[in-house]
Amino acid sequence: MFTRIRLKNIDFKLIILILTLSVIGIFAIGSAEESLQSKQTAGVIAGALVMLVIAVFNYSFLLKFYWLMYLLNMALLIAVRLAGEDGHGAQRWLKIGGIQFQPSETAKILLILFFAQFIMKYREKLNTFKIIASCVLLVLIPWTLIVIQPDLSTSIVLAVLFCMIMYVAGLKYRIIFGVLGVLVPTFLILIALALQGDIKFIKGYQLNRINAWRFPEEYATAEALQQLNSIMAIGSGQLEGKGYKNNEITSVKNGEFLMEEQTDFIFAVIGEEFGFRGSVVVVVLLTLIALECLSVARKAKDLAGTIIAAGMGSLIAFQGFINIGVATFLLPNTGLPLPFVSSGLTSLMSLYMGMGFVLNVRLQAKERSSSED
Repeated sequence: MFTRIRLKNIDFKLIILILTLSVIGIFAIGSAEESLQSKQTAGVIAGALVMLVIAVFNYSFLLKFYWLMYLLNMALLIAVRLAGEDGHGAQRWLKIGGIQFQPSETAKILLILFFAQFIMKYREKLNTFKIIASCVLLVLIPWTLIVIQPDLSTSIVLAVLFCMIMYVAGLKYRIIFGVLGVLVPTFLILIALALQGDIKFIKGYQLNRINAWRFPEEYATAEALQQLNSIMAIGSGQLEGKGYKNNEITSVKNGEFLMEEQTDFIFAVIGEEFGFRGSVVVVVLLTLIALECLSVARKAKDLAGTIIAAGMGSLIAFQGFINIGVATFLLPNTGLPLPFVSSGLTSLMSLYMGMGFVLNVRLQAKERSSSED
């Protein structure tokens, strides 16, 4: 049930990287929305404790409850649909007692854990139609519940995560290329038809965000305004930034030209106040965390451990890329938090929980190597 802990087996590098990025997030949130700084600090402390507690349990034991994880995930997503809290035109939050959280964030972690055990159990039959179809169906149900909230950005992350999991699990290349050969053209055709208004699978506000990205000059005072202000803030920081909590009247943040700067556009705050150097530090930290997770995946004792570590690394890398891509106007506005940096306790606690499993995988991999030596 518990993992034997040796000091030399603890992945201190990963812990330090995560905590460093989290501390940067605390400072950035303190500048963006000072009233949320103490809440974020408490979230980081609680998250770190949860991460360390999970790390000492044997993940092989915890994964025995993989169907319970899946059913819990489904129950939360269905509860959101039936009795969720509305906000910003979406129904994504669930309130239990005095606690409000976003189940779509925990869904990412729970599905990684579920498929880690499910695929390992059927790894010998992974490339059969029955198992592939089962995996697709099992991810399609929660994915649909997230899409109809609506939460297109999280559904995209979930789809990418599922593809990465199947690839890491050992899906044959002929199957991968065959599926891509069908899905990619279909997706491009659907997007083209949606942009022309011929089909309505994309909501009106989502279509406007895509058009604002394509034609920013036409939406400069509407949907594109937020992202245009974001790149203005990042550019104005130049090399060294304007300084933490500066009082400059030319500050985009101080002028309140940014909305949701504590969440979706926290990178703009970092770029303006800490400049290019501060922005690079954040990008490097995210990259190193993702790479460390992949390193743990290569050393895992079994396929389940590989999927957990690789899944978490993919989540950090892809979600970080999307958030920064939105803040720098490389991508349409989506509304995804920057891992370990943006305000939002559900996202923060979910990521720390996932990283606890990565540390667990690393601990067991190291023990196995030591015993073999």
